[in-house]
Amino acid sequence: MRPRSAAQAAATALVSLGLLVGAGLEPAGATGPSEEELQVVSAVGTLGTSLPSLSELRQDWTHRRTIADDHTPKASPTTGRTPLETVGPAAAWASESDEPAAVASNGSGAQRPRTLAADSLYDEPAHTMTAQECRDGLGSDKKFFIKSRFAVCSGASFTQEWIKDNKPVGASTFGFLAIGTIAKGSRTMNVQYRYVQMQTIGTTGVSTFMITPSVTIPSIWPATAKSSQDGSMPAAQSFAALQAQTDPGFQHNLTVASGQGDTPDDTVFAVYQPKLKLRVDGGWKMNGALSGEPFFLAPRWDKAQYVSANDGAAVMSYMVAMPFSTKTGAPERLAAQHIKDAYEKPGTTKPDNASKNIPGQTADRPLTRLYSDTSRRNANRRAAIATCKRYWGDNYADGGNECDEFPFSTTYEGAAQASATYDPQGKAPKSNYSARPIPKTDNGAGGSLMSLFYKYNRIIDGPNDGFLIEVS
Repeated sequence: MRPRSAAQAAATALVSLGLLVGAGLEPAGATGPSEEELQVVSAVGTLGTSLPSLSELRQDWTHRRTIADDHTPKASPTTGRTPLETVGPAAAWASESDEPAAVASNGSGAQRPRTLAADSLYDEPAHTMTAQECRDGLGSDKKFFIKSRFAVCSGASFTQEWIKDNKPVGASTFGFLAIGTIAKGSRTMNVQYRYVQMQTIGTTGVSTFMITPSVTIPSIWPATAKSSQDGSMPAAQSFAALQAQTDPGFQHNLTVASGQGDTPDDTVFAVYQPKLKLRVDGGWKMNGALSGEPFFLAPRWDKAQYVSANDGAAVMSYMVAMPFSTKTGAPERLAAQHIKDAYEKPGTTKPDNASKNIPGQTADRPLTRLYSDTSRRNANRRAAIATCKRYWGDNYADGGNECDEFPFSTTYEGAAQASATYDPQGKAPKSNYSARPIPKTDNGAGGSLMSLFYKYNRIIDGPNDGFLIEVS
């Protein structure tokens, strides 16, 4: 059996949402076509929809007409959608946040030789993204792509079936991209919008099919913070007019000045929601999706002085992975092996714990940075060193070793998290960490990599941020 096309799948999805109910048409009258005889069925799906042939459209339409009345309309999300990697208040604001994004691999520095020299263990994250990179990142099944904490994109595909006298006569489709980028040290999020993959087959009314973009900031934390917007936001344009342009799209920017955020790091979080409204003239009547909202963007602004001693900057509020490599020649190789063992063979690590399950591998259980509480960081180190002494003796450091701990002492998930001081209610898992002696050079390289990662990605203290670990 030949696989169903993306366009057929998108159209079939309309039935499951009850969007084809009432889409029947009356026979043509002698006086010419009436409004009820010209129908457009609209759907929104993932990027990459390809149009089937007219015969496939008609066959699929006949099938769907026989089952349309068996389905009940379902409510759409009213507070936006965001990928599972979202952190901060925007994650809780979304009605749907259980779908992972496509995430670019950072390659653990494999693009070039890595040494212990300053800034060589971890590359500066990308601050730009092209439309092609966004399209490639989204592929055909993702709704959000994270290239870095400074370059993300959201995308959707809009598909229309054009029906006359209860028979499909054509189809059209286009993709809509919202590419958010932040220049290094900037407090402005630049959003490039692009219309892509604009296609038609058969007879359509795309010259009267109007597309209107808009942007809202439905929520900002704290509520007293003010944002400023600039750039272009075009009025309604027809599908045909956009298709005739060489590179249809526009740019919109969002800035938040410092001094408006929550303490201690002057943080401001926001939800940035792109939207398209669709309408058609020329006697056509549109059913189905009359608008579409791609996954929103979640920018954050901070002035954390331990990240950068200036006026602060913006970052995207999504978690990314800290890369460690076990490859021969990697300066942090044995630190990386320690992390790998803690994840893949926890029963072989110390302290003994048959149910050890360390976070940091998946977006639903990230690690969180600990900076402000110096006493707790020190407590994490003491607990790890006590473990090294317990299992390897007081002389564990002989031969140039140091006690390496994972999760890091600079995380809230570190070795002291279950102590009475930091967990008075006894809810944290006991002995849910690993400590072992490793050479000082490997341990130092791992620590330097971690520090660069924190700095370059503007990882801030507390539960409103988070990160993952990637071991290659």
